[in-house]
Amino acid sequence: MEKGSVFDLASLTKALVTTTLMLCASRRFSLSLDTSVEEHLRELCGSWIGGVTLRQLLCHCSGFPAWKPLYALAEPGESPISTLSRIQAEYEPGRRSVYSCLGFILAGLVIERIGGARLDDLFTSWVILPLGLEDELSFHPNEDLLVPSGTWPGIEAQMTRELGLDFRKLPPGNCPEDGNARFLGGVAGNAGLFGTAGGVLRLASEYLPGQGSLLDPEDVGMAIAPCREGSEGADRRLGWQGAGAPGCSAGSRLSRAAFGHSGFTGTSIWADPEKDLVMVLLSHRNHPAFRGVDLHPLRRCFHQLVVESV
Repeated sequence: MEKGSVFDLASLTKALVTTTLMLCASRRFSLSLDTSVEEHLRELCGSWIGGVTLRQLLCHCSGFPAWKPLYALAEPGESPISTLSRIQAEYEPGRRSVYSCLGFILAGLVIERIGGARLDDLFTSWVILPLGLEDELSFHPNEDLLVPSGTWPGIEAQMTRELGLDFRKLPPGNCPEDGNARFLGGVAGNAGLFGTAGGVLRLASEYLPGQGSLLDPEDVGMAIAPCREGSEGADRRLGWQGAGAPGCSAGSRLSRAAFGHSGFTGTSIWADPEKDLVMVLLSHRNHPAFRGVDLHPLRRCFHQLVVESV
């Protein structure tokens, strides 16, 4: 491990990329998060997904199930939007919270349509270049600095087969590790970002009130406030999880104003506005192969040590 080691950040992509870009788009295009998906993706007009709001996608209360392997569901030549449109709602949108990779994949596709470019290009021009993070965060990492990935995605294979689907349709390679992100060419709203601890720290610091140079203070306040819909008992924020969520990895030493996110590969961020702290812990539990270890106790211990040290 070195200071510049690059990790597969997995689901940290949701908060760092998708939420951040949605906030940028809201300012650039006077975009309301309460507009429906079909106002931006006209091909979804009349479908249940079309009526979902952008806010519901970011708050994980859109009605989408937690996960489906789009690469195993897609018909030959079918667009990701069309594949998503064939997935049935698991519950009425806004009624409850179900953490969903699919919702953030769709949110990323909405951002691409609004911004008129691929998600990675928008992230570079709107976020990476203004913050000077060219060597710290990217969807296309320097492989010489990349922490090795796992050799066999056993847990995803198991989940796919449990749905009665063909795992052999998974796109080849292991970068990124998330199969749906690979299906979208390595660039998706749910996963696909790579980065260093320093890069994650710098971008996450934009969400501390008064610390950002990229995000407007009003947008930050909206992003880290508890979601109004479907968040009861889940403590969801816009793309973030609040410290009040049962069983989360925040730990007892963080305030209830804290918010964070974790990634399946072994990554996590927690920020506490009351303590003016951002804590980043990057590891790789999938190398050389997935081990079903619960990393939350380690994360809670890490946060406690950080709080005590400062």
